[in-house]
Amino acid sequence: MKFSKISLGTVQFGIDYGISPSNKQVNRKEIINILNYAKQHNIDLLDTAPAYGDSELVLGESNIDNFKIVTKTRHFNQDILTTQDAEFLSSDFNKSLKLLKQKSVYGLMIHNADDLLKLGADNVYNQLKKLKQEGLIAKIGVSIYNGDQLQKIIDQFDIDLVQLPFNILDRRLISSGMLQKLNNLGVEVHARSIFLQGLLLMNKDSRTEQFNRWDNLWRLWHEWLNDNKITALEATIRYAISKSEISKVLVGVNSTKQLQEIIQATKGSLPKIPNEIFTEDINLLNPSNWSA
Repeated sequence: MKFSKISLGTVQFGIDYGISPSNKQVNRKEIINILNYAKQHNIDLLDTAPAYGDSELVLGESNIDNFKIVTKTRHFNQDILTTQDAEFLSSDFNKSLKLLKQKSVYGLMIHNADDLLKLGADNVYNQLKKLKQEGLIAKIGVSIYNGDQLQKIIDQFDIDLVQLPFNILDRRLISSGMLQKLNNLGVEVHARSIFLQGLLLMNKDSRTEQFNRWDNLWRLWHEWLNDNKITALEATIRYAISKSEISKVLVGVNSTKQLQEIIQATKGSLPKIPNEIFTEDINLLNPSNWSA
């Protein structure tokens, strides 16, 4: 069986997430429907984290035995990591396993990549290696935000799995050669934020004033979509799954209908993308900068 490149991000199973008013926490009944629909369409991976509210608990109560699970560590707030932090990681992970009702998971990711760049990071990395040797995790992963951060980490540690932001406007990881480098190293890549928290799917009237400074980019984006008779959903999802270096493309949904639309949108070709819609503006590409 060929599994889908689409995987389910489950942050909305535990908390409200995203800038759209419709991105509310999903109710339990609809979560079951979404998971069943995902299973029927060969989606085999779920991404969660303790930071996603009740997500792990809800998944554990929803019969996820046929899915691979990726979960994450806590954020470590201090500047130096110790053996005690490694113990916290192990304790948190055991709690995640209990909530998820799993004996092991596919991947455990450092949720805040900067934690691997702190003094004493070896302590938490060695704990991850121990969990892998014990068969409790198949892959050691890290969730990153930019290429510089990632380069420093892969220079220091053997990483099996990387989750990174990637979308149709953002060419940084391609132009820098980082995606190809990860592929050459045999690192599995999961792309997230392909809709830029829903911003790329909005029309002009839906976007708030804070995004008006990119009016020229939005005009080019919508002109290209209209000229090629392709929707924003079709363009964004097809672009992400077209990259051979990317193993999984994470999507978050709050209904079965949304997942159905996403799967349908993957079918079809992608027109040539004009260079004018690519940007490296981190004030747009990094949602944490939006309020600046």
